[in-house]
Amino acid sequence: MVQFVKDGIGSSIIAAIKAQIHDGHYKPGDRLPSTRAFAAEWGTSRTTVTAAYNQLIAEGYLITKPGARAIVSTGLQRAEPASPSNDRASHRLSAFASRLLKFPILPAGQAARIADFRYGDLSGMDFPMLAWKRALNKAQLRRTPRLRYGDPQGLASLRVALQGYLWRSRGINCTPEQIIVVNGSQQGLDLCARLLLDPGDFFLMENPGYLLARQAFVASGGIEISVPVDQEGLRTDDLPAARLAYVTPSHQFPLGGVLSATRRRALLAWAKQTGACIVEDDYDGEYRHDIAPIPPLQTLDPARVIYVGTCSKTLSPTLRLGYLVVPTPLRRAFTDAKRLTDRHTPHLEQEALADVLANGAYDRHVRRVRRRNAERREVLLKSLADHLGPSIVTEGAGTGLHLVIWFKNFAADREGEIQALSHAAGTGLHPVSTLYHPSAPRPAQAGFIMGYAGLSHDAIMRGIGALATAIAAR
Repeated sequence: MVQFVKDGIGSSIIAAIKAQIHDGHYKPGDRLPSTRAFAAEWGTSRTTVTAAYNQLIAEGYLITKPGARAIVSTGLQRAEPASPSNDRASHRLSAFASRLLKFPILPAGQAARIADFRYGDLSGMDFPMLAWKRALNKAQLRRTPRLRYGDPQGLASLRVALQGYLWRSRGINCTPEQIIVVNGSQQGLDLCARLLLDPGDFFLMENPGYLLARQAFVASGGIEISVPVDQEGLRTDDLPAARLAYVTPSHQFPLGGVLSATRRRALLAWAKQTGACIVEDDYDGEYRHDIAPIPPLQTLDPARVIYVGTCSKTLSPTLRLGYLVVPTPLRRAFTDAKRLTDRHTPHLEQEALADVLANGAYDRHVRRVRRRNAERREVLLKSLADHLGPSIVTEGAGTGLHLVIWFKNFAADREGEIQALSHAAGTGLHPVSTLYHPSAPRPAQAGFIMGYAGLSHDAIMRGIGALATAIAAR
């Protein structure tokens, strides 16, 4: 006899009978045991079984007639397994989905015992917990008479606060009406891809460049034209016609070059001549170490540049808070697309961000975390010099939250070997080769992008020491 606890026994009986029907043990037209017999067999009351039968009757699993036992309803026979051809036909995907499935599967991250130099991580200790908690509490206590969907463009108070912040920190002169609040810069890039590109349109992409930007544009049907970069950023000589150009002019990702004044003018002239739109990703514009702040490209031609900003490098990548500054003629299209995508970014986080921007807590936090990351950078550069000095070349350390190292004595095809050695030693390294277009030329040397904003000084020093030891002992 099967024994059941009394709590939830009715639900257990219902689930068990459904399973018997779905598995084909009870077929349409089969009679179930009487409620008296079922109760005796399962060791429960007849009332419980009767209630379970009644629920199954209400759901259409069973039918009953006065004075007769319940029988299994018709149409519940066990489904035959679908043939492979039928299975494909019933799951036909769109062209968009087919393009997505062509992208390589990104490897799952492996935990590093000592230090993981993955780019994009921030230190949890840097998050302004008290200021953010106060802002969230204030937003939660602010009761409104109605709970309703909000403006897809973003809360007016946040857009006003962002307008002021962008003016004083990045020199951008825009109106709150030009700002679109998005769920991280990635959603901003996706909106740009879907609104600015038709299938078959060409777009310019830095090579190497941000992988998820490339994939967003390709997934929308765009055809990439890879443009090489050097120490001055995107090479603008002889650019072909395209509908869109994606650039990271203030800190080229990943190599770190700053787009020179000459090339900025050339890129804007190209956009004017071809009618193209420029998407400027200012992903870590708050961080300057060895150079003075560079005004965004948007300040030179607001009518042709869409500015993409984010809080992922200042507050946390988990918050998913970003924003676009779009030319006024594009505001309606971006707002409507945002509404169709997810209605609006969550209000609570928007209100909290508006508050910390308005009361100065955000600016104070940025200044504080800028100093801390400058210190981490110095520790990393010194550790690299002490342990790997003559065997590597460092690039892109003047700005941002990462740098790139190139191993002089290791060819590019040995990146996997170095990565495996470093992981075995407790250090996470991430190859830069994955950021190059698959068919474009790549450097001959093995290179790695190294983020440091999520690590303590001790972890940085121990991680580089372990890496150097592992390479020396290979």
